[in-house]
Amino acid sequence: MIDMEFVSGLAIELDTRMVLLVIDGLGGLPDPKTGLTELETADTPNLDAIARESICGLSLPIARGITPGSGPAHLALFGYDPVACNIGRGALAATGAGIDLGSEDVAARVNFCTVEDGKVVDRRAGRIPTEINARLCDKLNAIKLPDGISATIAPEKDYRAALVFGGPDLSDRLADTDPQRAGLPPLPCEPLEGSGKEAEYTAGIVNGYILEAARVLAGEKPANMILLRGFAKLPHLPPMTELYKMRAVGIASYPMYRALAKLVGMDLVHAGDPFIEKADALAGAWADYDYFYVHHKPTDSSGEDGDFARKVKAIEEVDAQMPRILELEPEVLVVTGDHSTPAIMKSHSWHPLPLLLRSSWERRDVVSSFGETACAAGGLGMFESRELMPMMLANAMRLDKFGA
Repeated sequence: MIDMEFVSGLAIELDTRMVLLVIDGLGGLPDPKTGLTELETADTPNLDAIARESICGLSLPIARGITPGSGPAHLALFGYDPVACNIGRGALAATGAGIDLGSEDVAARVNFCTVEDGKVVDRRAGRIPTEINARLCDKLNAIKLPDGISATIAPEKDYRAALVFGGPDLSDRLADTDPQRAGLPPLPCEPLEGSGKEAEYTAGIVNGYILEAARVLAGEKPANMILLRGFAKLPHLPPMTELYKMRAVGIASYPMYRALAKLVGMDLVHAGDPFIEKADALAGAWADYDYFYVHHKPTDSSGEDGDFARKVKAIEEVDAQMPRILELEPEVLVVTGDHSTPAIMKSHSWHPLPLLLRSSWERRDVVSSFGETACAAGGLGMFESRELMPMMLANAMRLDKFGA
């Protein structure tokens, strides 16, 4: 596997446009009644037509059998090694929530949750709206900690928030407090094995904060407790804009994905949740950039909720705007997902993603529709997602020849 530094050494500047459209959680599994996945069920005449003009395949976010989080799955699409360059979920949440992380700060992602009789009965607190989240964060920001340690919590979106601890001698080598399923009590924060005294010290601070948070939220319904996961410090990644000599922009509404784009060096353009607003933003930014990352979240949310029909509709929402994207005449268009979120599983999964790559310089294959089964017969075969960036650059004529 060639690394990003090798590809960076071949990258050249050129006035060509590349669009990476990430339909979050796109991959699915067949409905037992029909034998078709969500994507195969959806009415997608535009994506099907584009697939016939493209070369297709299946991408593996990390490796066979590995279920990815959204962070590493996206980093792979951007050309980074998703294992070596993994960004902690807490750092993503904090950046997405607008908190400027210091180099020694420790951040965690927060779920507001519902606890009854000491056990978690709803890990997402009924998916409370962001407005309630913000009010609860205001209450929690009154918590004071000893030893010169600060704690700042800010809403991310819906039931999710970001919590940042600031102060000396803090460690991010901490285990999550989220038990990951209902019916279990919240876990105490524990230092990871072999992590040392700083982690023990930090775990004590975190547990003290959680006790105070439980007291502050005791009268709230349904969000009367918090779960913490993904403790992390600020990462240091080489910007993709410098690596690949491009002007890159991220078009996303969900804070985490805006954070991912920002942390790898992209500018950001605001767009609302409906995909038509993403298409508007893409057109508006077209003259100023040459790499466009466009993100659509509802497919993943509906998959996690087990709502097959809603995921189908979210895919069809994207399909309706595809002619507008083609009107911009990008030299390279890629449509794929970051990971699979089958509605039948209600979670991320290890299954590879359908992918199409449309370019004037690419061969066509036999694929006649955009779906998991069809793309399995595509000319790209199955490949790791981190190989996508050099393919996009090559098709945009932005990679020099290697060797004499």
